[in-house]
Amino acid sequence: MLNRTNRREFLQTTAAGIGFFVAAGVQAAESRSPNERIAMASIGIDGKGDSDSADAARHGDLVAICDVDDKKLDAAAKKYPKAKKFNDFRKMLETMGKSIDAVTVSTPDHTHAVAAAMAMKMGKHAFVQKPLTHTIYEARRLGEIAREMKVATQMGNQGTAESGLRRAAALLRKGILGRVTEVHVWTNRPIWPQGGPRPAPKPVPAELHWDEWLGPAPERPYGDGYHPFAWRGWWDFGTGALGDMACHTVNMPFMGLGLRDPVSVQARCSGHNKDSYPKWSVIEFEFPANDWRPGLKFVWYDGGELPPRELFGSEEDQKKLFTGRSGRKDKDTPKRSGCLVIGEKGKLYSPDDYAAEFRLSAGIEAPEVEFPESPGHFVEWVRAIKGGPQAMSNFPDYAGPLTETILLGNLAVWTADKAEKTADGSMVAVGKKIEWDAKNLVAKNAPEVAHIIKTEYRKGYSL
Repeated sequence: MLNRTNRREFLQTTAAGIGFFVAAGVQAAESRSPNERIAMASIGIDGKGDSDSADAARHGDLVAICDVDDKKLDAAAKKYPKAKKFNDFRKMLETMGKSIDAVTVSTPDHTHAVAAAMAMKMGKHAFVQKPLTHTIYEARRLGEIAREMKVATQMGNQGTAESGLRRAAALLRKGILGRVTEVHVWTNRPIWPQGGPRPAPKPVPAELHWDEWLGPAPERPYGDGYHPFAWRGWWDFGTGALGDMACHTVNMPFMGLGLRDPVSVQARCSGHNKDSYPKWSVIEFEFPANDWRPGLKFVWYDGGELPPRELFGSEEDQKKLFTGRSGRKDKDTPKRSGCLVIGEKGKLYSPDDYAAEFRLSAGIEAPEVEFPESPGHFVEWVRAIKGGPQAMSNFPDYAGPLTETILLGNLAVWTADKAEKTADGSMVAVGKKIEWDAKNLVAKNAPEVAHIIKTEYRKGYSL
């Protein structure tokens, strides 16, 4: 395998089809010298925030940490005794703005955009966990702010740095499967309770700053099932199974096939109460042709739903696709998370959330393709802060458009709320086929989803 191509050449060939150009990206307005230490601040220090703050401390000086949970905050302070503690990111930025160069944001989805926007408008570089935002409008706006402020940005979809993902994307760009007609992606999420009523109100734990946890979201009483993890299943706070994992599992075909700006999307699911996401969903996106490939469809599956086995082809194809490098057959065929790309010449299957591994159907041999090896996902962002090229998953050119595509699926899910009994006795809700105007962020035939595209914030929060 040849890896001699530099990053600029790779991005030029990739971007030509995907519709973005990262290589020339926006250089940081006040980039740091290669040897200068970066003053980092971390917003959210538990869960993924634990590893993100550790990366920040490893690649810079962690000068401030912020979390709404005092127990988590105090535990982090023991690891980072020089970092000042805060419960409210707004106070942190107002108090220490001149002492901070860059921030990581690892909070529930609904707080991503307001925290990142405030930091970037102050000239701070931003690393934000996936999905980049809670809404489509926020994803577009963060990209605009990043470009306006000329800051280095990156979303935490770490699989973007995997050599396997980049190689698979390069093979798709090379046309190894011929004309691609379908992409199927599935996940084992949700792995949290979803699709039920709100928990009973309870007293707020002494260590939790509930008002700051709610942030820009509508007020509601505290209850079990929000903090610290199951918030993903609530419309006000999370983006469901789709938002949790698709920025990982759709990443490879997004890069390789330019899966941006769909023209329509439709969902079927278990139905929902418009407060909590459904227990399962299947969502179909339609993409128009672009300059280098014809139109295609993409289907997403969650909550135990899987693509039909026959999509994986003949027994010979399945034997090859479902057998790993060690020769051992996968226990589940297909695995509970993965991606299948179907073309006229064959299939590409990744049984990995991050596309670190992929397999080709019988009769297809992978040619040598050139792609740049990543120095490491977080390192790409640090390098950009210090004057290097923008990270692959920067906000304006990659992470924003990817997040827009993914979150479009939840517009379709919103309209699929009323389940009806089918011939086999199961309960299924089929939503409206939403016609999407990507340029203007408008659901042309579904004004009822406007509040999902762009939400209203509580007083004190804005973009």
